[in-house]
Amino acid sequence: MRIAVVSSDGKNVDLHLGRGKTVCVYDCGDEISFVERRDVEIAEDSKHQGGKVLKACGDCDVLIAVQYGFKSKIKAENQGIKLVMDEGPIDDVLKRYMDHVDFMKKPVL
Repeated sequence: MRIAVVSSDGKNVDLHLGRGKTVCVYDCGDEISFVERRDVEIAEDSKHQGGKVLKACGDCDVLIAVQYGFKSKIKAENQGIKLVMDEGPIDDVLKRYMDHVDFMKKPVL
């Protein structure tokens, strides 16, 4: 599973999707491995720029940001990307998400 996170510093998930000048991409499975950092041209004074971030993450299954708007949610669904809200250190955020995925795969008793 390929997961992108929106980060201002490469260490924390700390930005709204539409302010994501930088996304860090990881491959997550049995292990979590860093793939690359992608820069996105975001205009400081413009709104509704989540689409630019989504376009930069077209090969990702999941995109994690502090927040996102309704338009971005619809665009993500149309692209087949799952949007998730979380924040904190990237390692913690990725671990929480993967733990959740593993939990959801367990059979109900």
